[in-house]
Amino acid sequence: MTWTSWQAAWQEALYGVEGFYRRAEGPAGHFSTSAQGIPGTGQVLAQAVVALADRHGLSTIVEIGAGRGELLRELHSIDRTRTLRGVDVVDRPSNLPDGVDWLRSPGGLGLPAELAGLDDVLVIAHEWLDVVPCPVVLRSPDGPWRYVTVDPATGDERADELVSGADLDWLDTHVPDHVRRAEIGRPRDTAYADLCSRVLSGLVVAVDYGHTRDDRPVEGTLIGYRDGASVPPVPDGSCDLTAHVAVDALGADRLVRQRDILHDLLGRRPLPDHDLARADPSAYLLELQRANALATLTAPTGLGAFWWATTLRRSGDLG
Repeated sequence: MTWTSWQAAWQEALYGVEGFYRRAEGPAGHFSTSAQGIPGTGQVLAQAVVALADRHGLSTIVEIGAGRGELLRELHSIDRTRTLRGVDVVDRPSNLPDGVDWLRSPGGLGLPAELAGLDDVLVIAHEWLDVVPCPVVLRSPDGPWRYVTVDPATGDERADELVSGADLDWLDTHVPDHVRRAEIGRPRDTAYADLCSRVLSGLVVAVDYGHTRDDRPVEGTLIGYRDGASVPPVPDGSCDLTAHVAVDALGADRLVRQRDILHDLLGRRPLPDHDLARADPSAYLLELQRANALATLTAPTGLGAFWWATTLRRSGDLG
């Protein structure tokens, strides 16, 4: 067996030359998100993003981890007055509308060097931080934390070196004593801080599933996804690898649940009146789809439980 740190194996499995996220089918070939794969939700999410940009008077929207441009296409269909830019590990998708800019990213916590000095911008990182690879650690009852190493070919694991230094400090601060296995969120914290430092003025938003110190899962959250189903996390490039984000460690200005911010931005959409079905069946079906999409995005035990971590940047803020 070849034993490798989980962070290194994870990075290679997703972003290496043959990595999962470089495949032609893209993430949409394996799982759905708020932005794609669920009827109507991408448009509703785009409406919320535009409303947030309107609220802060921002002229540009940048999406980090833009996949194959699904959300960008929805944004363009709603509002063609703003500058739009996507960032991901693949070349610019051929089906993006003219005028939508694109930058290729190295993957993981790395961002393009050209993504800097952003002004008057809303930056949205939708399900990006959960696929920023990080160390995985384990401890026995009353024992010290040890790094978990993995065989990339099989997914077999073993407890290895003792955790020390900044990683141990992070665990002491952010992980309760009863937790047995965890993902060290320092690379996600670094990625979020780096993203914020690239914005001169505007709003940075990271949208992801996650947890806070009070509800850290006892056995960690690392998992794989393939063909729409969860699978054992084997870092061989055959599946997505993801882990929940320790959102309270990011240093964001504000943490809010998706259900709350979407209701704030879009209001609550009741089901359309049945009279509309008789008067204008097409309009009725459209309103019904929109109401159902918002309900899906705000379901308390589903997508509505996602976190929006936001940081406001103003001209003159220190990096």
